[in-house]
Amino acid sequence: MPFRLSRSAAGVISWLGLALITASFVVLIVNSRSPTQPVITHARKLQPVSVVVLDPGHGGQDSGAISGNVLEKDLTLDVAQRVERLLTVQGVATVMTRVGDAYVSLADRSAMTNRLDAAIFVSIHFNDGVRPVASGVETYFAARQTSGGPQIATWLPFLQRVSSEQPNIESQSLAGFIQQELVGRTQATNRGTKAEQFYVLSNVRHPAVLVEGGFLTNKSDIARLNDSSYREQLAIGISNGILAYREAVRHRGPLLTGGAR
Repeated sequence: MPFRLSRSAAGVISWLGLALITASFVVLIVNSRSPTQPVITHARKLQPVSVVVLDPGHGGQDSGAISGNVLEKDLTLDVAQRVERLLTVQGVATVMTRVGDAYVSLADRSAMTNRLDAAIFVSIHFNDGVRPVASGVETYFAARQTSGGPQIATWLPFLQRVSSEQPNIESQSLAGFIQQELVGRTQATNRGTKAEQFYVLSNVRHPAVLVEGGFLTNKSDIARLNDSSYREQLAIGISNGILAYREAVRHRGPLLTGGAR
């Protein structure tokens, strides 16, 4: 004999179901809005930074952008090695996703980073543009990142992982610190910080940014990037930004989230 609910019990369950649907709808509407980020915001449960993952873009058969005999993959490795040296002098542990001219997949770069604890991820690249007048530096962060934990599949928004629905304050802040230091050191055109769901950003569970250090399609930028002293200034800007973020986290200070735009 099938189990039957009494009329009163069925009524209670119906009301509960309606309440769940209503709550789900309200949360969905709230989460769909684009909140205005303050220039300064205080950290929420920040983790200390124990290791910096430096990711020289491209490598091996993937040359990246090309300008004459200048290859993006060579520039990214050069600058990443300079950043590594500068951070090591400051006593900061580092990991390189590649140490030579080798191809490493985006998935492997992300997985390597996710195996670490208390890390931050900085990917280094150089731009190419359809307009030769485009120039300057910019730093990207992902508006949403994986939390690294098991995914909860449900049609109820308020039962989904909260971390996947909240603004990515930590990565946005790291991008702001680095962009601010980059512009200060190089005096390059400030193209600001931007949200973009690049694979190596959205699939890393730690604060993660991607730096575009100049345009290989711009004559002025290429002339600068061919100068080793300028590449050193780029590296100093990136490392100083990392150190500034690390200090803010260490002392639970305010995080910069928009001042470098």
